[in-house]
Amino acid sequence: MEYYNHNEPYSQKYLQDILNSVKTIAMVGASPDKTKFSYGVLRVLHETGYKMIPINPTPGLKEIRGLKVYPTLESVNQEIDMVEVFRSPKELIQIAKDAIKVNAKVLWGQIGVRNDEAARIAEEAGIKVVMDRCPKIELFRPFWKPKLNLSI
Repeated sequence: MEYYNHNEPYSQKYLQDILNSVKTIAMVGASPDKTKFSYGVLRVLHETGYKMIPINPTPGLKEIRGLKVYPTLESVNQEIDMVEVFRSPKELIQIAKDAIKVNAKVLWGQIGVRNDEAARIAEEAGIKVVMDRCPKIELFRPFWKPKLNLSI
């Protein structure tokens, strides 16, 4: 298992290998609010071709963007490749433990979501970890080229 010093930048290969290998992403903290960052990330990843599973325990919330919402990771009745987290860093430890229970291959903390203890727990269980990054941004990063000759 590959352990990362999460104080150092992730290699482009590490991130690309993850994004190329996962098919099903459970998003913990998915929101039905179109103004929330999590909604936009869910939309782009879904439109890019990932099978998205929104996780949100709000009573009465049945679907987001036509996708069935589950209250917990453990209530999902299908394989989960990656758990993407839009929750506070302190919640990441329990989410790492839940990701282990559902046999996820990747635990990905969104921008601002970082917890070294959670990373250690997940990595010791053989789960790859990314923290404080956005998969939507990383997905398109290889195509970004600076255009320094443009006039302002």
